[in-house]
Amino acid sequence: MTLIRNAGFNFLGAAAPAVLAVATIPYIISVLGTGDYGLLILITSIVGYFALLDINITAGSTKYVAQYHASGDTHRLNETICFGLLIYVGIGVVGMMGLFFSARFLVAHVFTVSANKQAEAILALQIAAFGFATGQVQAYVQSLPGALMRFDISGRIEAVFGTMVPLATVALLYFGFDLVDLVLLRVAMSILQTVVVWRKLIQIMPFINWAVPSIEIRNTLLSFSAYSFLSKLAALTYNTADKLIIGASAGVTALTFYVVPATLANRVMSLVFRFSGVMFPHASALAEQGRLVELKRDYLLASRYMFFINGGIALMLATLAHPILSLWMSTEFARVGTTVMVMIAFTQWIDSLTNLPTLINDGIGHPKISGIFALARAVLGLGLIFLGVWRYGIVGAAGAHLLASAVMSLSFVIYVHGRTVPVSLNSLFYEAYLVPLIVLVPVGIVGVLLTSFASRGWLNLLACGTLMGLLILVGGICKVCLPQHRNIVFSRLALFCKSNQI
Repeated sequence: MTLIRNAGFNFLGAAAPAVLAVATIPYIISVLGTGDYGLLILITSIVGYFALLDINITAGSTKYVAQYHASGDTHRLNETICFGLLIYVGIGVVGMMGLFFSARFLVAHVFTVSANKQAEAILALQIAAFGFATGQVQAYVQSLPGALMRFDISGRIEAVFGTMVPLATVALLYFGFDLVDLVLLRVAMSILQTVVVWRKLIQIMPFINWAVPSIEIRNTLLSFSAYSFLSKLAALTYNTADKLIIGASAGVTALTFYVVPATLANRVMSLVFRFSGVMFPHASALAEQGRLVELKRDYLLASRYMFFINGGIALMLATLAHPILSLWMSTEFARVGTTVMVMIAFTQWIDSLTNLPTLINDGIGHPKISGIFALARAVLGLGLIFLGVWRYGIVGAAGAHLLASAVMSLSFVIYVHGRTVPVSLNSLFYEAYLVPLIVLVPVGIVGVLLTSFASRGWLNLLACGTLMGLLILVGGICKVCLPQHRNIVFSRLALFCKSNQI
């Protein structure tokens, strides 16, 4: 399966769930209320922060499963898979016990939860503790098809279950179920998804057998994952620290007003990363086979297209933030959350500059570099978030993310190119960034000019979004696409028009 097809399946696996998750937020909040919805987010964030126990064996497993599969070493491949399973079962059990027995203390003494909601919150968090254990195994098993460049399998399964969860959530709320039932739903879906993925793995890898991990395999995976764990620490800080700090200092209602615009920006922008995700196993396989010239070509091409797509989406989200929030949620959400959404959109665009360099850097075998930068990013970001929330509330949290991203993401990009990433910074700028940046300038100007018009109703917003989308599409095809890819697009379009005429 080609790199582009794998990228497409990886993207589609998250696209439908993301759209449904965002689309159902207004209904969920209308039924639960801002307080209970904030409580649900708080529980999710607490569980997410316990994932600090995860030493990120998934990254090492993905690299070495791809590498051993490329070299045909079935025995080491089995050792790698089995070692990963043992690690994640252990992490799941330890985290589950910690969450279960600390639930009462966290709800009653750490976070701002009203007295009449504490019993429900404690029960929901204790159930979520079991979900932590199942979720660790699920995330690991879900990563294995991608390591074999079979994102068609992982993408389809993820799309199905990711679609079922928000739909089932709406159904439960419609029939009168509560917060605890929503947490139970997520635990049950996690277990079922793990079983389905494992059955598919056995079909495509009939040679999977239990193999006792050797000392060599254990040391190799732990050494690689020790550094990549630092990268995961930064991601966890980015995804959960702000919510925990806001929940502890400002309460769950303020958390809801922060999470809704931030979630919209994060969900949309994170979708595009799914295109990039295939580069990690791809880089590992090419590096193992010594095909670095091909890797450099693929990297520059992917960087050019990803920078343009991420930039276009960020500009649309930022310039249309106020009309989107006012029409999608309410004028109150727009008043409080517009600045948050603008900052998070630009933060995600800047952060996206590090996605491909990190995947190439780690895929070639230099996780120490990305780990060190990730640790610095986590320390700086956490400090800025504390200061930002203390001084400016939820806007301060968003501003802290933007500042930390600008400093650390750009520093990382400058450092790795020409060192651990086999592409010079000069080549990256002129071959990947310059033309997309020029094309995006008029898109941003149009978005700013259309903000007032877009706020007048859904049709106006749709028209503005369509116009900006067309500008991005035309600019992308005519200026950003390389000639050979532009010719493919035009030939496919001509074939499509011809078939419709017949």
